[in-house]
Amino acid sequence: MARLADYFVLVGYDPGKRGSGDGQGQILQRFPEKDWEDNPFPQGIELFCQPSGWQLFTERNPPTFFVAVLTDINSERHYCACFTFWEAVESAQVLRAEEEEEPSSPVQPAQLFAPKSLVLVSRLDHAEVFRNSLGLIYTIYVDGLSVSLENVIGNLLTCTIPITGGAQRTISLGAGDRQVIQTPINDSLPVSSCSVALLFRQLGITNVLYLFCAALTEHKILFLSSSYQRLTDACRALLALMFPLKYSFTYVPILPAQLLEVLSTPTPFIIGVHSIFQSETQELLDVVIADLDGGTVNVPECVHISLLPEPLLQQTREALSMVLDPELEVADLAFPPSTISASSLKMQDKEIRAVFLRLFAQLLQGYRWCLHIIRIHPEPVIRFHKAAFLGQRGLTEDDFLTKVLEGMAFAGFVTERGAPYRSIDLFDELVAYEVKRMRAEEGNKQKILRHIKELAEKLYKNENPYPAVTMHKVQKPTEGCHLRLHQKPFPRLDEGTVQWIIDQATAKLQTAPPAVKAEKKCMVPSGPPIAAIMERNGNALANSARRLEVVRNCISYVFENKMLEAKKLFPAVLRAMKGRAARHCLTQELNLHVQQNRAVLDHQQFDFIIRMMNCCLQVGEGWGELPRWLKHLLGRVLRNWGCSVEPA
Repeated sequence: MARLADYFVLVGYDPGKRGSGDGQGQILQRFPEKDWEDNPFPQGIELFCQPSGWQLFTERNPPTFFVAVLTDINSERHYCACFTFWEAVESAQVLRAEEEEEPSSPVQPAQLFAPKSLVLVSRLDHAEVFRNSLGLIYTIYVDGLSVSLENVIGNLLTCTIPITGGAQRTISLGAGDRQVIQTPINDSLPVSSCSVALLFRQLGITNVLYLFCAALTEHKILFLSSSYQRLTDACRALLALMFPLKYSFTYVPILPAQLLEVLSTPTPFIIGVHSIFQSETQELLDVVIADLDGGTVNVPECVHISLLPEPLLQQTREALSMVLDPELEVADLAFPPSTISASSLKMQDKEIRAVFLRLFAQLLQGYRWCLHIIRIHPEPVIRFHKAAFLGQRGLTEDDFLTKVLEGMAFAGFVTERGAPYRSIDLFDELVAYEVKRMRAEEGNKQKILRHIKELAEKLYKNENPYPAVTMHKVQKPTEGCHLRLHQKPFPRLDEGTVQWIIDQATAKLQTAPPAVKAEKKCMVPSGPPIAAIMERNGNALANSARRLEVVRNCISYVFENKMLEAKKLFPAVLRAMKGRAARHCLTQELNLHVQQNRAVLDHQQFDFIIRMMNCCLQVGEGWGELPRWLKHLLGRVLRNWGCSVEPA
């Protein structure tokens, strides 16, 4: 069990610290007044309540809500739900504050309104419950309901819920309200609600894939939007797409204006900034900037983002197109179906995540066969044999996967998931049992889509164990209440009453038996060996008939002096040299052409041949360990061209 909310904070405008620019905020009240032993009060909350600065307005704005995320020194995240409304400020207070700094002005100021924020600080991410709870407190205040604010806040701070396990808890804050909280079945799977689907609607498939690859290869990513909540949702969506990897660098979905210098840090980050500060981000030369409102992603010229290897990149694009635009497949039919079932936003969110879950299963398949336990230390240490994994997968030259395996996220992945005995989740089952199925279904769009929907159902079930739950019952404020001319300020709360409620609940919890979290641990399945995977994947093998044909065609084009055609095939030939059969094919073709054609090669033809032979020797077994027949063939070719047969 865990507290739903750790702290309730009332933050207001401080007229005495206005200064030459924007004003400042101050904590008016906080509950409890003393820090919890297991969770100290986070500093700097007043900066995150008004990220664009504390400013006075000439008219009342409607209430706003967003969730900021703070990370403490132990890398633990605190979710700060901020509900902001505006109160009238006495002109005399503003005048006194300004007269202390500037000469008096004969012009009387108009009626001004200052922001005031109700803030909940929690280690749990239940944004909708926080919105309803803070909205209820505001409704009691603004509509003058006969309900004690102290009792509601005390009940909110003493509410405890299970962290995981698929439990359902109905809570009431004592104002005739009812809220249903569902915890995920498995807390290792991220909870995304609709954030992933919204990110794809804002930026599109290609742009999100760029951001996804940039995050995995440890680039700096900056989101811009005029909506604070959209910034938080976009950052959360990007982290959900990275599962089973976890982001371990700076993560600030909403960065206050006073902290914009953080953007100059040399380390990677995922940060969100309000779009009014877009001009201050123009000089950032190494930051990938995503404009959520404009739907664009700007990659600076000096930044190179390694993309997913083919054919995974194209397969991922096609799968995302099937999920996001189901009508695309039938757009050209003479008699298209009359109705095409469109997924709800939440289900579409899970289908997109299922596509990326399949992607990671294909990228990391067989990874457990490359884990080694080192026992020379007091505690066993798990290491990943990167060279063996890349070599057996035939991806030693792939820039993207190499960077991912060298990154901090994958190091954390090995530490967390490398243990042979632990609880398992959907990713473990997918990479162990579904690899054969995914290989067999390649190219069959209907079967791929069926598998995506099956995975999406499991992800949805994890977030919504009880989909037919009772709806929330939370009273809303009267429409237009924020425009009332004679609204009283938010009252000062009685500290003693709130603290008494907290103390009573704490005493009950201390006498209650401790909750034991039942973990179902088992031996983690390793899945099929990499060799077996590669044998079944005929399209990915370097010695496939298609690649051998490419090698033969390229060599023929070189000897026929069709250099433009040869140049198109040359990168594919170099990649094919990773396979023994392709190297064998190269030597046979060269020997055949030497016997048939003794014409003198020009400089470009000779350069292409030597580069292919050099690649053959580099990625192969090396000259000294080559079989005798291969040495003989290469020696004949080199001697015919006047080269030394024994490389240095």
